[in-house]
Amino acid sequence: MATAGNDSFIAEGMTPPQRILFPPEKICMVWQQRQSAGAGLRNVGNTCFLNAVLQCLTYTPPLANYLLSRQHSQACRQQGFCMMCIMEAHVNKVLRSVSAILPLAVLRAFRFIGEHFQLGREEDAHDFLCCTVNAMQRACLSASNDLDISSQSTTIVHQIFGGFLRSRVICFSCKAISDSYEAFLDVPLDIKAASSLTAALEDFVTPEHLDGENCFQCSKCEKNVAATKRFTVHCAPKVLTVCLKRFDCFTAGKISKVVEYPEYLDLRPYMSQADGEPLLYSLYAVLVHSGVSCHGGHYFCYTKASNGLWYRMDDESVQLRSIDTVLRQQAYLLFYARCSDLRIGERPSSSLAPSHAPSFLSQCVASSKQAGSVGPQGLTGRTKVTLGSWVRASEE
Repeated sequence: MATAGNDSFIAEGMTPPQRILFPPEKICMVWQQRQSAGAGLRNVGNTCFLNAVLQCLTYTPPLANYLLSRQHSQACRQQGFCMMCIMEAHVNKVLRSVSAILPLAVLRAFRFIGEHFQLGREEDAHDFLCCTVNAMQRACLSASNDLDISSQSTTIVHQIFGGFLRSRVICFSCKAISDSYEAFLDVPLDIKAASSLTAALEDFVTPEHLDGENCFQCSKCEKNVAATKRFTVHCAPKVLTVCLKRFDCFTAGKISKVVEYPEYLDLRPYMSQADGEPLLYSLYAVLVHSGVSCHGGHYFCYTKASNGLWYRMDDESVQLRSIDTVLRQQAYLLFYARCSDLRIGERPSSSLAPSHAPSFLSQCVASSKQAGSVGPQGLTGRTKVTLGSWVRASEE
């Protein structure tokens, strides 16, 4: 059986899939073509959240490689709404355009992505990301019926974004261990008591004491007992998406504190199998919220293009930025890609690009321990079109 943290679908202790829906060897983590950033996206009125999420997904290397090949649409037999077909058309258009485009196909499918979404209303970027990725996952499952949970995790979407958490409960009385597993497509982290991403991850895997009204029903003791419960990442994703929980669900207020995050992250300390070689991830996109509450403000993002350079993407605007600027943002969503398949030693031509240290491993480890973060940069002016104009528009 595979161990936690490798490229297998299922880690030790989990049920293997009955079917493999997409061959894992066909997922390529390295960009298949090198080019500068593609087009910006036009804002039709409070659609900055949509634009920022779409740009982060567009610059997710394994997803973009697959969508650029047009493999999905060539084989798709789904009638009506298909999020994978929509994303395939969108990514191909963005990466092959220079001037800003209108994400018309996504806007037209807005209510299919999430029934609670309303055009013209500011929506939460994390909510939209979750709904979009889930819609892509449903599209990949549309041709398959009665699949077991493990087989559902073998779609290309889940193989890219998905992993498994392990919940381990240990009874204080008899020391019995109870393990359960849960699939995830992103990891939301509480930042109230954390000043860095690594501190938030430490809090996430810290054991929780279960007693009193929150005690554990032990099947071996056959009674309610005190216990500890601990979450760990049991099967690591190829792309790790982290949400820093900045919004209070009850007050709609925002946690605007500084939360540092590294360019390179070692996920190994937070795995079920914490011993072994570093499990390194490289930052490739940062989604930022500027504002004081979840009901207002503005979303934009920073993405790393296939040429290795970082760009700030703010609706129609696409501007070159340095990694130092990227690491000083009030991040809301962080996107990391597994380093195992990255080409080491390739260096972009611009001085604004991050330079590779002589030892890639030492750079990754050092960066995972140190990262600077300050408030967001000042916003530039943005051109918007009206809601009515995009409804009447035809796809360019």
